[in-house]
Amino acid sequence: MSNRIVALINELQNNKLESILITSPANVYYMSNYYTDPHERVVAVYVTEAHDPVLILPAMEKEDAKAAGWNYPMIDYHDHEDPWELFLAFLNKQGKIPNSLGVEEDYLTLSRFQSLQAILPETKVINKQEVVATLRVIKNDTEYEYLKRAAELADLGVQTGINALKEGISELEVIAAIEYELKKHGVQGMSFSTMALFGKKTASPHGTPGSAKLESGDLVLFDLGVIYNGYCSDITRTVAFKSITAEQEKIYNTVLDGQLKAIEASQLGTPVGNIDKAARDHIAEKGYGEYFNHRIGHGLGIETHEYPSLHGKNTLPLQKGMCYTIEPGIYVPQIGGVRIEDMVFMTDTGAEILTKFPKKLQIIN
Repeated sequence: MSNRIVALINELQNNKLESILITSPANVYYMSNYYTDPHERVVAVYVTEAHDPVLILPAMEKEDAKAAGWNYPMIDYHDHEDPWELFLAFLNKQGKIPNSLGVEEDYLTLSRFQSLQAILPETKVINKQEVVATLRVIKNDTEYEYLKRAAELADLGVQTGINALKEGISELEVIAAIEYELKKHGVQGMSFSTMALFGKKTASPHGTPGSAKLESGDLVLFDLGVIYNGYCSDITRTVAFKSITAEQEKIYNTVLDGQLKAIEASQLGTPVGNIDKAARDHIAEKGYGEYFNHRIGHGLGIETHEYPSLHGKNTLPLQKGMCYTIEPGIYVPQIGGVRIEDMVFMTDTGAEILTKFPKKLQIIN
């Protein structure tokens, strides 16, 4: 069996769980090396120590899954067939109906849960989505290389966005320039909707880009990432266009110093909550505590946001192989916002910053 399947079976044993049904596209990819957007169709991986794992997928995707390297049984169904009935038939053929079944509650819809109950009325269904999340948090050498390359492409995206800045250009035009350039470098997709915000709109941490035109004195906030070989990058940089006020410059330097303190706090064995505290305490000391209104960061890998959440109360210790973001921000209505975000990879010697784009304040003319 593959190393990941073996590791998952070991985790099932540790959790005293007979089996698990994985339905989130990211976890299906992690366990099978096959990524698909199933739309309304069922795609799942069933793993148990009783027999080989099985991949459930539409018949039209069977050959794609084989090409991706899946060498175990498959339940491939046509659109007129019920995949749950075929799944039950498979279990009966194996002679093993599980007494307990782990599922991912955030990804299993009510209708699919009811379908599972209908075919497995005696099976205890338990939320165990943290089982695979725990496996995914530690990246191997191959995953590190994918994340590093994804970070390099994110750096290129920021540089492209800055190169596109000129008076009168719109936020959406800048985004188009970024994504077009990245497509030319072989990027198949962005890891989330690219963000370019101008002026007062930068005071919204998750603002929506639109037709706003760039003007002298605007702050410009870029937040973007790409998918490379199934792995995501995430970077944020903020620059000023032609000029900057003293207040905006103070905000920028406060965020930058806070981010550097959080990076400095990133040491093996340190609780992740300490990273948040390092930046937050500094920002609060400078008088902007109420304007830093989100966590310091999040895990990063197959998904842009994955385990762990780097909030101030998380006591999970940093370990070699973790990849996460550090992204403090200050967002002051009517003045503007600044966020600076890097991808960090924990090595046996400490934190490696994967995103390399300069962080010193830039005023673009």
